[in-house]
This record gives sequence, structure tokens and C-alpha cells, in this order.
Amino acid sequence: MANQRKTAISVLKIAVSLALLYFIFTKLNIADVFGVLKKTNLFYVVMALMAFVFSKFIAAFRLNLYFHQLQIYLAQLSNLKLYLLGMFYNLFLPGGIGGDAYKGYLIKKTFKVDTKRVVSVLVLDRLSGLLVLFVFACILALFIPNDQLKGLDYLFGGAILLGITVFWSMNKFFFGYVLPVFWKSVGYSFVVQLAQLVSALLILKALGIETHTISYLLIFLVSSIVSVVPLTIGGIGSREVTFFYGATWLGLDEHTSVGISMVFFLITALVSLFGIIYHFKKPELETGRNQ
Repeated sequence: MANQRKTAISVLKIAVSLALLYFIFTKLNIADVFGVLKKTNLFYVVMALMAFVFSKFIAAFRLNLYFHQLQIYLAQLSNLKLYLLGMFYNLFLPGGIGGDAYKGYLIKKTFKVDTKRVVSVLVLDRLSGLLVLFVFACILALFIPNDQLKGLDYLFGGAILLGITVFWSMNKFFFGYVLPVFWKSVGYSFVVQLAQLVSALLILKALGIETHTISYLLIFLVSSIVSVVPLTIGGIGSREVTFFYGATWLGLDEHTSVGISMVFFLITALVSLFGIIYHFKKPELETGRNQ
């Protein structure tokens, strides 16, 4: 029964991703999208790849910060291997053994820790990243020259304060055992999302995009938030839809916008694919107190 459920989830995610991609490419001229991609400067793509890899290193350290707070003293090298394996599972095995689920299973099995606490820190790790994505998006929105956003400065500022307050309160009242690392985890998240913004900026440079930079970066942040919703395979389809409608709303070129999304996905897929190494040779979880 469980296997049937996993298969059904996989099929559903694939169907949703394909449906969204079909929808987008009926709205666009595919030749124009590939025309954008043909202009790609590989030097900047490699730099964007390096920025993305750096962001994932820091994201792995953030997760291990939570583990250490639960007295799960996972060595950083083991943690990096496990994180990379999780990325592979999240993108290439949708609905099967999800990356977060597998990390939680292996941590629980190895360290005999309370299941609820492991699940909690995995969720909080994600939410910490989403919080900073939201904060950055609100900040960039302040600088967008769009008539529909005029006069909303106080709203965006208030949303930032509200988001941080709500997340801190949730940590304090429901997950007090990790509250001591709250600000440090948010700091890690800040570096993670900043590195991914740099990666997106380098993709813009790779595609020769010199104008409307802040607008494209805002769409990138919103697409990153949307892609977390587990309805597609690694955000395929949902990210492209966000880039398409974001470009339409902000008066940008839709073909260029979707091209940015495709390059970022290819970078994500390339990095995640290296996790296949630890699919065939499962990482041994060694301990170490150094963070």
C-alpha cells in the first residue's frame, strides 16, 4: 500500500511538472527561448555554478547546526555527503525516498534520537531559508519601479518584521530546544540566499542581461519560494510558471525570464546528480563536535 502511494505521488508530480511546462511553452516561442540560451557565456555559468555550490555548503552547515543542538554530533564531511544525497533524492526520485525523509531516517537510525525532534529541525531548517528568501524579496520589492508597488514600502517593511517575529515566536514556544541557535541559523540562511542571489546575478551576466536586474532577481526569489511547494519534481514547471508570470507582471521579456529559470535548473540538476555516488555507496555517519 505504501509503495502504491509513493508511486501515485511520483506520477502526480511528473504529471504536474509536464502539464506546467506544456502550458508555459504553448505561451512562448520555444525557438526564442533557445535563442536566449544560445547567447550564454560559459564563464559566467561556471561562476554561477560555484556560487550555487557554496550556497549548498553553507546550507549543509546550517542543518548540522540544528543536529548538534539535538546532541547529534554529525561530522561535517558526513553531513555534506548526506546533504548531497538528499539533493539527489529530492530531484531525481520524486515521491519515492525524499531527501529530507531519508536524512531523517538515517539520523534516527544511527543516533537513536527522538523522531519528532529530527523532523522538527528538518522543517525548521527549510523554514529558516524561506524566511530569508521572503525578507530579501521584500527588500528588493522596495526598489522595483512598478506603479503597482508604489506606496507599499511600509507594507513590505512590516511584513519583514512580522515574518521574523512569527518565526522567532514559533521557535521559542514550540521548539525551545533549538532556540539558542536561532540567530546563528538565520545568519547561515542569509549567506545561503545571498550566494544564490549572486548565482542568479551571474546567470543574468551569462545571458547578457544588463537591464531590469532587480526585477529579475525578485522573480528569482519568488520562484525559489514557490518551488518549495511539493507539487512538482524539484520545482520543475512551477519555477518556469513563476518566471513567466513575473516577467509579464513586471513588463519584462518572458523568453529571457524563462531562459534564466532553465539555466538555474540545469545548475541545480548538475550539482544534485553528484549525489548518485552516495546512492550506491551509502555514506557512513561519523561523529565530530567541530562546527
